[in-house]
Amino acid sequence: MKFRSNLGILGTRSEAVPVNASLPFPPQEEFEEDDDESTFIKTVGWISAGLGAVALGLFIGREMRQRYKFNRRTPYDVYSHSGDEQDVDFGLGI
Repeated sequence: MKFRSNLGILGTRSEAVPVNASLPFPPQEEFEEDDDESTFIKTVGWISAGLGAVALGLFIGREMRQRYKFNRRTPYDVYSHSGDEQDVDFGLGI
C-alpha cells in the first residue's frame, strides 16, 4: 500500500511514499522518563473532572427539585407552618 502525498488538486506532481517509511518526528526516548508523572496528572485530571460532573449534577438536580416543588404548591402553602411536623404535646398545656 502506498500513500500519495499530493492528490493533484493543487498541482499535477504526485509522489508515492511507502507505508513503512520513517516519519519525520523526533524520537520518543526522552519522554519515557515522564510516563509516571503523565499518568499521575491524567489520573488527577480525570478524578477532578468526575467530581466536577457530580457537583454539577447535584446542583442541577437540586434546582430542578425546587422548581418542581414550587410549581406544585397549594393555596395552603402561603400560611405559616404549613406542612411542618409538630410535636404531640404541642398545645396540650403540659
